[in-house]
Amino acid sequence: MDVRSSTNDTARRRAAPGRAAVARLDPADLAALGDLEFVARSVVEGFLIGLHRSPHRGFSVEFAENRPYVPGDDVRHVDWRMYARSDRYYVKQYEEETNLRAYLAVDTSLSMDWTSEPGRWLAKLEYARVLTASLAYLLLRQGDAVGLLAFDDRIRIRVPPRGTRRHLRTLLGSLARLRGSGTTDAGGAIREVALRMRRRGLVVLISDLLVEPDQTLRALHFLRHRGHEVLVFHLMDPGERDLPQVGDAVFFDPEDEAEIRTDTAGLRPEYQRAVDEAVRSWRLECRRMGADYHLFTTDTPLGVVLGEYLEKRSRLG
Repeated sequence: MDVRSSTNDTARRRAAPGRAAVARLDPADLAALGDLEFVARSVVEGFLIGLHRSPHRGFSVEFAENRPYVPGDDVRHVDWRMYARSDRYYVKQYEEETNLRAYLAVDTSLSMDWTSEPGRWLAKLEYARVLTASLAYLLLRQGDAVGLLAFDDRIRIRVPPRGTRRHLRTLLGSLARLRGSGTTDAGGAIREVALRMRRRGLVVLISDLLVEPDQTLRALHFLRHRGHEVLVFHLMDPGERDLPQVGDAVFFDPEDEAEIRTDTAGLRPEYQRAVDEAVRSWRLECRRMGADYHLFTTDTPLGVVLGEYLEKRSRLG
């Protein structure tokens, strides 16, 4: 997916589907909606329209700078200029008052930059890009602070958490620069996040989990030991989740360039057992440490993924 700015915003909005339908779109269809900010905003607002009413206390209409007044708020913090313009009461909210600090840790290794059917399904990295942008928009809209860490075998991009409106542009600019490269050292990236978070927060790991499991699980345990909440979004291509029956095929590992030629019809049952066992193991180990684990294929509508995030967020208060 090529996420680029459109010079005709009016035409783009006319061509777009209704907001409530956007979050249910096939992710590949999101490419037609325009630039990354427009896509993220459309996905989140469509998702919220579908919810009708959010279960999360403090869910804000604006970013960290303002949120609607609710009974019990100190009237000294009412933004009277906003009231004069909108005839509605808003409360000034500053970065240090945000509800939560979160890091979105995104795997950008070569294995993420792949799709089994180009043109039909997004590459895992492109799906992760749009998902991360949507999560960042949603976090900031809630009044939370959000940071970004992109990694392969080393840290590629690091953006500290902020909770201001203009911070979204910084995050989206960083996401637009993501490129697949290298092997994967999720454990090292997770430990760096843990060391940089000075108070309890939420870490969302977005990866295909083609990693060294023991090292990654130890790093996640380290996060939990330091009091952080952990949400793991395991991304798989539909062709990885369910091996197609195509006869003879060549399997290629983009990270080490190894090739294996085999008959998929004979391999499929064994492959499916191996995938199911890996998923079961990740889910079990995450549950043991108190982390949330969810598997999604890249044809999953983004609204479904945001729903899992919001369920986690609502439990954090």
